[in-house]
Amino acid sequence: MKKLILSQICLMIFPVLLSAQQITRFAVVDMSKVYTAFFRESRAVRDFEERSARVQADVDRMTREIQDLKSSQSNAELQGDNEKAVKLESEIYKKSEFLKEYFKLKTTELEDQKKKLSQSSAFLEQVYNELRLVAESEGYSMVLNLKDVKGILWYSPAIDITDKVIQNLQSKGGR
Repeated sequence: MKKLILSQICLMIFPVLLSAQQITRFAVVDMSKVYTAFFRESRAVRDFEERSARVQADVDRMTREIQDLKSSQSNAELQGDNEKAVKLESEIYKKSEFLKEYFKLKTTELEDQKKKLSQSSAFLEQVYNELRLVAESEGYSMVLNLKDVKGILWYSPAIDITDKVIQNLQSKGGR
């Protein structure tokens, strides 16, 4: 009788002990890869890419203008027209300074716009919902951003859920 009671107690306690021994499982996700794959076709990203292309076209145009002025300056010097060469040198300096400032300003603006895109609340909400669903369905209790965590020295590709999150986002037509 004692053995029967003892075995019943063990059967009741065993599931409790198993749940107390739950192993914490980690997963990693590459958020920049998710951003690139998920948002690549979005209107906001297309606007960003168009703006970036316009800035690059402006930089290229101004650079060509400066090169043309330098060529004209060289020709003026070869022809002995020092007055024209000095005027061109002054114009080259002004345009070069403007180009430096323009490039600096536009680069900062584009970086800010890109940062805002990746931090948009609608995007983050969708991604975090998918992260939660994938993590819970796969039994992970913690998901780390692969690019932000400096302490990850090694990880098994088996715990990388990036592609699953991207597939879920794309299958739901989240663009």
